[in-house]
Amino acid sequence: MSFNIIIADDHQMFIDGLLSILHEDNELNVTTTFKNGAQVLKFLEINGPQQIHLLITDLTMPEVDGIKLNSIVKDKYPTLKTLVVSMHIDGGMIDQLIKNNVDGYVPKNAEKDELLQAIRTILKGGTYFSSEIKKAYTDAMFENRKHEEVHLTDREKEVLKLIAEEYTTQEIADSLFLSKHTIESYRKNLIAKLQVKNLAGLTKHAIKMGLLKG
Repeated sequence: MSFNIIIADDHQMFIDGLLSILHEDNELNVTTTFKNGAQVLKFLEINGPQQIHLLITDLTMPEVDGIKLNSIVKDKYPTLKTLVVSMHIDGGMIDQLIKNNVDGYVPKNAEKDELLQAIRTILKGGTYFSSEIKKAYTDAMFENRKHEEVHLTDREKEVLKLIAEEYTTQEIADSLFLSKHTIESYRKNLIAKLQVKNLAGLTKHAIKMGLLKG
């Protein structure tokens, strides 16, 4: 049996390498490749998912990233298998993907044999997460449990979300009709409350809380 695969990644060098690996297996047929998730969704809307067995996608892509792409694909086309192959190993991102029923996740530095094992496992109806991904996920869940008693007000969540979306202090103040001083106070309180060191830590926490979904 031949399996049809589509690939989404904005780095042509990686796509070329992946094509070289997959072409060694006569059962794996790459139907087409895309540079972002928007192109994938357009393709599926026009052609339907019936003839596609697996989507291999990166995470960071323009227009529609891998997290959002997986979420939309699993919602609209639940029978289509998805495998994330990415250089990013962030527990919060992994958690979002798992919650949206991703079928597998391996890092881009995985060995060829592991990548093929992941693909074959998923095509047979299983799931595959590399040991590195499992550890990152476990560590993230441990961190979540450490902070599970931390309660944020709705306003704090609003501010946190806007910080994570890279709004400036003035832009947040304008958006929420508050003073710049008030937003600065919220930011300092959030850093202390969530026990992080900087804005990057706040962003990671926003991802873990699911504030950046969609």
